[in-house]
Order: sequence, then structure tokens, then C-alpha cells
Amino acid sequence: MLIDSFMLVFGLTLLLGGGNFLVTGASAMARNLGVSPLVIGLTVVAFGTSAPELSINLLGALQGNGGISFGNIIGSNIANIGLVLGLTALIRPLTIESLIISREIPMMILISIITLIVGSDVFLRSSPDIFDRSDGLVLLMLFGVFMYYTIGDVLKKRRDSLIEEAEEFSGGRGLRDTVLNFVMFVGGLAGLLLGGKFSVDAAVGIAEALEIPQVIIGLTVVAIGTSLPELVTALVATFQGKTDIAVGNVVGSNIFNLLLVNGVCSSITQIAVPVNGGFYDLFMMILLAVFLLPMSITHKKKIVRWEGAVLLAMYLGYNIWRIVG
Repeated sequence: MLIDSFMLVFGLTLLLGGGNFLVTGASAMARNLGVSPLVIGLTVVAFGTSAPELSINLLGALQGNGGISFGNIIGSNIANIGLVLGLTALIRPLTIESLIISREIPMMILISIITLIVGSDVFLRSSPDIFDRSDGLVLLMLFGVFMYYTIGDVLKKRRDSLIEEAEEFSGGRGLRDTVLNFVMFVGGLAGLLLGGKFSVDAAVGIAEALEIPQVIIGLTVVAIGTSLPELVTALVATFQGKTDIAVGNVVGSNIFNLLLVNGVCSSITQIAVPVNGGFYDLFMMILLAVFLLPMSITHKKKIVRWEGAVLLAMYLGYNIWRIVG
């Protein structure tokens, strides 16, 4: 148990560090090869925050530990809204951009509902509830539609900010050695693979030692660990007064998790919806997403402190109920 706990922390650390090195190295190599910073921002940087979730869920599914994969995907989305936005709103009220209210949050709600529907095979096809290859392809096609509109919006409104973000990851402060960039890229990829392997094996070991379902470990410890980039980004943005970035980052991450991460993983191997509370997790994810919409519209398009406290209380209360139950 103690060794598994240490390996879980070590694995999550490798995941987070590997994702950062992978993005930094890939961005720098692309820049050295003459790729536009805008293209780098739209590809490598944009996908970088989903790298830890994609690694751990893909390895978990391939090893037959679907409970970890399901719990991490859905648990990360629950944690992003309940924990990340709840904590940051307690620090400072979060300002919401009109575009996030009119398009991004409704899109997140719709995608969350679609995820519930495609996973409800017992009602649709009278078969066990799973995310299979057909479900994964549907989610990936929806991801393509989402990226089409997102890229169009970026090209119109966020070109300068995205270029600045790409420049930061591309080593604008002297990181020009192609060999070093390649080493960082390979090292980051290795960190993702090893971190995912260690995290999944440790999470399974902890679940077996405590005699609790794998989905609970994925929903709590692993989900919080892979949500650390979003939490750090949101806290830093909030302390800098850029509260709109915090909300946009969370909403975008949730959409990426459901469409890209779940889509890729279920296209390769089936991911079962756990019989012991899987649909409770899906409904909680949808509930938090729905709650976010009225919170964003009221109080002059701000999520105020007491609403952050409500989100955090819902998150903690639900996780306690799932663990005890």
C-alpha cells in the first residue's frame, strides 16, 4: 500500500513533467524548422494539456483497467468544475467572457449529455454499457467539428495571444538547440508513458488493497492528479487578475477530455461504464456543467465567492458520498 502510494505520486509527477517537456520540446523543434507560431499554438500547445489524461487513460484501457480510465476522464471533468473553479472563485470572483457563455459552456453541456447517451447501451442496444469503437469515432468526429469552429474563432479574435503562448513554449529565451529540443521531446514522451504505467499500476494496487472499485481511485486521486495543470493555470491566472482565462481553460479541458481523450481511447479498446456508480458519475458531471451556466450569467457575468463555495461543496460532498457508498 505504501509503495503503491509512492509510485502513484511518482507516476503523476512523471505525467505532468513529461507533458510539459513534450510540449516545450515539440514546440521548439517546430519553431526551429520554420513552423508558424500560430500553427504551433493551434496544435502542440492546444493538445498539450490533455497529454497526461490521454496517456493514463489509454494505458489503463489497454491493460484492462477500464475503471481507472472511466474514473479519470469523468473525474477530471468533475474536478475541473467543482475543485478548480470552486477554489479559484473563492480567491477572486471569476469574470466570464460572452463567447464562453453563449457557445463554450452550452457546447460542454451538450457534449456531456451526448457522452451519457452513447454510453447507455443497455437502453439503446440491450447490451452492456460501454464506450466502444463506434462511440469513439462519433466523439472524434464531434471533436473535429469543435476544432473547426475553435480554430476559426482563434484566427479571428485570439491570434496575438495564441502566438504569445506558442512563443513561450517554443523557447523564446534561448532554447534553440535542435538536439536539446529533440531530447526534451523524447524525454517528455517517455515520461508520459512511464508515468501512465506507474500511475495505473499503483492505482490498481491501491484499489485492491483497500478493496474498493477502481473507478473510485480514478475518480478521486488520479483525477485530481491529472487536473493539476488546470488547477495551477487557473490559480496563476486568478492571482494575475486574468480570471477569464481560468474559466476558458476549464471548459476547453472538459471538452477535450470527453471528445479527444475518450474518443481516442474507446476507438482503440472498449471502456466499460462501471456498474457500481458509473452513471452517478456521468450525471454529476452533467449537473455541474449545467450549474455553471446560470452561475456565469448572473452577478454581471461573474462566478462570485459564494457560488465557488457551492461548487467546492458539491465536489467534496459527492466524492465523500461515493467513497463511503
